[in-house]
This record gives sequence, structure tokens and C-alpha cells, in this order.
Amino acid sequence: MKVVVLVGGVGGARFLLGVKAALGLPAVGPGTGDHEITAVVNVGDDIWLHGLRVCPDLDTCMYTLGGGIDPDRGWGRAGETWAVRDELEAYGADPTWFGLGDRDLATHLVRTRMLRAGYPLSQVTEALCHRWQPGVRLLPVTDDRVETHVVIDDPDAEPGSSARKAIHFQEWWVRHQAKPTPHRFASVGADEAGVLPEVRDAIEGADAILVAPSNPVVSIGTMITVPGMAQALVGTKSKIVGLSPIVGGQPLRGMADVCLSAIGVETTAEAVGRHYGGRGEGGLLDGWLVHTGDTAELPGAEVRSVPLLMTDVDATAEMARQALELAGAGVG
Repeated sequence: MKVVVLVGGVGGARFLLGVKAALGLPAVGPGTGDHEITAVVNVGDDIWLHGLRVCPDLDTCMYTLGGGIDPDRGWGRAGETWAVRDELEAYGADPTWFGLGDRDLATHLVRTRMLRAGYPLSQVTEALCHRWQPGVRLLPVTDDRVETHVVIDDPDAEPGSSARKAIHFQEWWVRHQAKPTPHRFASVGADEAGVLPEVRDAIEGADAILVAPSNPVVSIGTMITVPGMAQALVGTKSKIVGLSPIVGGQPLRGMADVCLSAIGVETTAEAVGRHYGGRGEGGLLDGWLVHTGDTAELPGAEVRSVPLLMTDVDATAEMARQALELAGAGVG
């Protein structure tokens, strides 16, 4: 079976552990079998820091599936040390609000060297995965530079001014903890980008396509803005099933509610499902899973209520099995 999963960072990576387990593969590390999983990963969080290209979502998936993730934070390397970060702060080298761990730094050094040598991001990611053996094919949605920026009120403007400014998503998310009210999000570079051909081929050849419970605005939403991505999804003959990132009116992780409010979408499972839209009504989804106790009406798609809390790998695997079953690709 060939399964494609659209994912963001921490939540998407943890969901991939469950997809692997649902298909009888080891959750962590490589495995053998008749199943092939392709994870199409958001690149909108990618950023240049200290002359290095940092790809948070790709790295979180790679470390999580390869057994190197910090289990408490859900991002970064296990057993991390911070000597380089501390020295950079001592020099006053901006930005000081985003810390690069010593182990993690090696990944960014290798990536940047390869990018500057002319290798595309997809090939760089494949090379990095040779070490981690995630057991899943990790593909950036595009090899082109696409970054999510956030429009906020300019904190340096005169009092009473209505001036606004755009800052990188990471600065808003990490430095400001998403506290400045976002007025809109912009996928910088998306107009000139193109979906990775391998992503398009994977979608076309998939037996099932799952939309992980990742941030629907700045993870899944950013990927869909890449020219060719929406067309590939709408044109596939495979069923597309999404899992709600909203449980009981609250995001499973992060600050998705703030992002949803910025685009005028309520923080409910139904509202997010309608944001994606049912494919029978010209939208994206054939199926939509919401958490037990939540309800949703989504014209053009089938809705089911199942437990959606990723408390451990077994619970996440059951979520994946339910999604695959709804996609017509059940694994028992």
C-alpha cells in the first residue's frame, strides 16, 4: 500500500509514528514490508539563521522517526547541549531568540553546505535521512524557497499609528510567543514556486492520502498555496482523509486557534473541516475525523467521530487505522 501524509512539525511527526505502526512497521527507524509511506512536509517555517538554513518541520520529522528527537520538547535533538548558542549570545550575535543546539547545528551545517553546492532541498533531505533511516520518505512540498510571514501591528510605530509590518513566522512564533495579533499570513515566494515533481507523482500513485492533525493555516495551508499542490490533490483518484487538530474547541498543540482567528475560522472541528472543504462540494476532503464528543457537518465528505488524542503510539496508530479505513485502504 502507498500512503501519502501531509504533515507539519511536532504533531505531524508524531502522527507519522502512528501511521507506521498502523501499517505494521516499527514506529521508529526503518522497517520492511509491502507498504510505502511518503510524508509531504511543510517548508514555510524554514529560515536562515546565522548563515545556516534551518528546516524545523523536516528536521522534527527526521529526528522523531529516526529516534533522535528530544521526547520532552518534541523538537530538537535528545541529549542536546548549548555551548555554541551561549557563545553567540555572548557576542551579541542576532538573533538571540532562536537557539541552535550543538547537535542540531551539525544538521544545519551539512544542509547549508549542500544547498550552496547546488543540491536541491529534496536531495539534501534524502542525504540527511541516510543517517537517520526514518522508514518514511520525507519530501519537502517544494524545492523552492517558500516562507510564512505574519503581518502584525508595528511595535516600533508611534502611539496611535495603524502601521503594520511583516515578520517571519518563526520570529512571531518563537520570539513573540504568537502574542502580537496576526492580521494575515503570507507565503513569501509561493507565487514563484512549484510543487516538487516527486510529490505530485506520490499523490497520483497513492492508495490513500491523509492530512495529519497539523496546523491548518501555517502547515497544511502553506503547502496548499504552493502552485500545483492543490491541483494534484483535487485531481487524485485516491480518497483524502483529514484528522481534526481541534478537540473540544481547543488545538491539540501549539497556537492554531490564534492562526485560525486571523483568517476568520472558528476553533472548532467543524469549522476547520469546512475550511478544507468536502471534495464532493469542490473542496479537499473525502473524509474528516473528529474527536469523540465533537460533531461536524461537512457537505461533500464523510465525517466520523473517533478518539483523536495522540497519548502514545498505540493510540496514534488506531487514529491512523481509522483514517485509512475511511479512505478505503483499511489494514485490519
